[in-house]
Amino acid sequence: MKALLCKQFGGPESLQLEEIAPLVPKAGQIVVAVKAAGVNFPDTLIIQGKYQIKPELPFSPGSEVAGVVARVGPGVTEFSVGDRVVVPIGYGGFAEEAIADVERTLPMPEGMGFDEASAFLLTYGTSYHALKDRAQLAAGETVLILGAAGGVGLAAIQLAKAMGAIVFAAASTEEKRQLCLDEGADHVLDYTRDDFRDQIKALTEGRGVDVVYDPVGAETSEIALRSMAWNGRFLVVGFAAGDIPRIPLNLPLLKGCAIVGVFWGAFCRKEPVRNAENMKALFALYEKGAIRPIICAAYPLNRAAEALEFVAARGALGKVVITIDN
Repeated sequence: MKALLCKQFGGPESLQLEEIAPLVPKAGQIVVAVKAAGVNFPDTLIIQGKYQIKPELPFSPGSEVAGVVARVGPGVTEFSVGDRVVVPIGYGGFAEEAIADVERTLPMPEGMGFDEASAFLLTYGTSYHALKDRAQLAAGETVLILGAAGGVGLAAIQLAKAMGAIVFAAASTEEKRQLCLDEGADHVLDYTRDDFRDQIKALTEGRGVDVVYDPVGAETSEIALRSMAWNGRFLVVGFAAGDIPRIPLNLPLLKGCAIVGVFWGAFCRKEPVRNAENMKALFALYEKGAIRPIICAAYPLNRAAEALEFVAARGALGKVVITIDN
């Protein structure tokens, strides 16, 4: 079977598509014939050795897949060959087959296509965990979403609206801001402007926002933190801009706010029961039509490196997926 391999840390151009031996599942594992794989910003980091997870070389990037069960390991009874499944796997998804742990594998909802399923878990899992578990977002509260036109940003907009919040979406271009409005944002802001903080102040009548959802990092983080309301919650989701901000710790003191870390992957491993409850709730929202992944581009496996370059350049409006014919 074919797999896109990272044999040495570097950019997408260093990846190689090669033929490798079919995968053999161990006890508690299944092999998934991959039909689609989501492309996420952490995939661009893991191939450079810059992510929290550092697999042994060689490995395939690709942290979430949707497909059909091809083989099951010894003792596996939860799934059968032919079942349609979706699973976050950490890495290994940009290939015709992927190994998945049964305990993390989910049956695909009826009516959900492979492309949507592969674009669902990480963005909605992260955003729901952030807003529900970490921020304890309440109806009527205000949420400022940075990088709002990306995959997790759009998921956060849809979920915050479903939870009854008032959404301020920050994005860098008119096209991105219009997409945020189309997906339910109440107000949009241009965070590249010098008056970004003034925009927030005007929209909140000087009160500030209750929750900040920040997958971007860099200098925008401090501006957003300075724009928080009393008892606010600042969600640290990621650092797509590349720079990890150094926040003056007097700010949470003066604002009476909390800085809260969001690491959905660790949450899945440490609290699997709560994560399973979250995924059940998310699938129910999908089936009601309250949330849906926005897919802006699909690439075949032999162009997966291009997909990574596109995501790394922050050109995506929503999610990018790899589709595989097998």
